[in-house]
Amino acid sequence: MEKLKKGDKAPDFVLSDQNGARVRRSDFAGKKLLLYFYPKAGTSGCTVQTEAVRDAQEELAAGGVAVVGVSPDSEKSQKKFADKLSVSFPLLSDTEHTAAEAYGVWGEKTMYGKKYFGIIRSSFLIDEQGKVVDAWYKVTPANTVPNVKKALGLSS
Repeated sequence: MEKLKKGDKAPDFVLSDQNGARVRRSDFAGKKLLLYFYPKAGTSGCTVQTEAVRDAQEELAAGGVAVVGVSPDSEKSQKKFADKLSVSFPLLSDTEHTAAEAYGVWGEKTMYGKKYFGIIRSSFLIDEQGKVVDAWYKVTPANTVPNVKKALGLSS
């Protein structure tokens, strides 16, 4: 699992969002982008993380930052999750974990002593030219937004 670093070119991808629209990372050229990966729609940690991002969306947008969430869930699961949380930004379905692998967030995890592969909760701030401004791996659900605000020089 190759981790991205500050200054790396953010990999492009084409994934479907909760409404079936095809979304590319390159669609956000000319804008800053908060791209965050979460393990599973509807779980408690992912709900906390996505609600925090949703609640900060207006402030982030005022700073010129678009928001996109990604998990290995189906479009249908993403739609249910987005509707439940009243999320207006894209939640992308990465069922084949191609974007997760490209961003270095697909890896071995352990839960209750059992090893399995899945999304390692992570987030990326990408600049207008598609370069990684900052990358946070193994984040907690609560620190995605504070990390990004700090990197942008916004209040936390």
